[in-house]
Amino acid sequence: MAKLFIFGIGGTGSRIIKSLTFLLGCGIKSINDFEIVPIIIDPHKDNEDLKRTISILDYYQKIIEKVGSTSGFFSTKISTLQSLDADNKLSGTYSFNLKEVSNTKFKDYFSFNTLNDENKAFAELLFSGKSINANGKPIDLLDIPMDIGFVGNPNVGSVVLNQFKDSEEFKDFANNFNEGDRVFIISSIFGGTGAAGFPTVLKNIRNAVNIPGLANPGYLHNSSIGALTVMPYFNIEGDENSPIKKSDFIEKTKAALGYYQQNVNPQLNTMYYIGDSFNGRAYENDPGNGGQKNKAHFVELAGALSIIDFMNLPDDHLQTYNGTPVGSVFKEFSIKEDQPNLYFNHLNDIANSTLSKSLTQFVLLKKYLDEQLANSIENQVWSTDEPKIDNAFKSGQFFSSILKGFLNHFGEWLSELQTNTRGFSPFNLNSDLTTLVNGHELKKGWFGKGKITYNDYDMELAKLVKKNSFSSQEQKIISLFYQTTANVISAKYNF
Repeated sequence: MAKLFIFGIGGTGSRIIKSLTFLLGCGIKSINDFEIVPIIIDPHKDNEDLKRTISILDYYQKIIEKVGSTSGFFSTKISTLQSLDADNKLSGTYSFNLKEVSNTKFKDYFSFNTLNDENKAFAELLFSGKSINANGKPIDLLDIPMDIGFVGNPNVGSVVLNQFKDSEEFKDFANNFNEGDRVFIISSIFGGTGAAGFPTVLKNIRNAVNIPGLANPGYLHNSSIGALTVMPYFNIEGDENSPIKKSDFIEKTKAALGYYQQNVNPQLNTMYYIGDSFNGRAYENDPGNGGQKNKAHFVELAGALSIIDFMNLPDDHLQTYNGTPVGSVFKEFSIKEDQPNLYFNHLNDIANSTLSKSLTQFVLLKKYLDEQLANSIENQVWSTDEPKIDNAFKSGQFFSSILKGFLNHFGEWLSELQTNTRGFSPFNLNSDLTTLVNGHELKKGWFGKGKITYNDYDMELAKLVKKNSFSSQEQKIISLFYQTTANVISAKYNF
């Protein structure tokens, strides 16, 4: 199976990988079957967005271990970089380990105090300006604490991230990269970590033939590389003590785009752009000290769709010769209607058809398990038929901790999407099944207006359980509910 290595750089990279993981959990799958290998690059290890994403990826992987990556929910395999080594199965994390940044000031990272006077003066010129300390007080940029990220300073990030090519993770990545594998890079363009990390990662992949000690560097040199550049898409509160200024976002974006046009874009097979000028609710201005836990945003969900699109591209559209793509393609995301609160029918046709059925199936799974399972588990044909879904299974680790853990994160993600601005609210999450999907009416029945109840759901479950066999309780709960929700949607919904 070919692999897609996804480099998620900075907080935006983590949040888009989180959205992608939920889409894959819902059963959205590329027509080309890839194994996904996320590699998150973020010096800010206490970043709450990073922590949430790693937790979600861990739940996903544990579900796959139990049920396998067949058709339906969780049908795409996700692996850590370390797990690709057959002798080190399922070990490691999804996070790239940046060395020498913990409890380290920027000037100590490159041994500023050992430089002669001329080089000190040159460094002070290159890295002039102010940042913050751990208490949110202004300090010189050379004194920036690097373990909270690069706080909007890509010039700092570009120095620190140059260690990428010498890292064990890069060697593991290069040595596990085979012909037919692909690379995708996610970064924001208006911050520090993403803006610095994207060109650095890309340069080292295309330059792999000049890095000693790598196995098959030619595969990397001529690889198919896609990238998502995320332009400004949210507001932040004003804070005179913070180096992060909303007013800088556009200027940084313009400057970076000019650099990308000359130095980055020619090295890419496919480049995706996304952003949002909608003047929504401002996020807390948190350069890193507070943990940076941002609400999920629709732009991050739409950004995840770019990865699906890239996986769907045929190989002959992604040719590379001597390290240079044969024709680069540039894509943007659009919506049909510029609404402050988006439903499925406000999206473009491809996004609508990709998301509507699969997301609705997963919401139906979550609602049943949350609201109805306790009432049906002891007396329904589908649950009492072997292998039984009983109270012992319900209280076991797989259901109560792993599956419910993933679903709880999914529910939190949907809620954040709904309450953010711009909002994405395709579901009335607190409603009954009949009015669940906003902007969609159920198909009409014999007596007029369409309706759906959990009794209809149980009848479909009973019908399907007799037609299928299941290897385990875990596989049964995932496979049976995928088939059932697909049939319920086909019978009741207009998509």
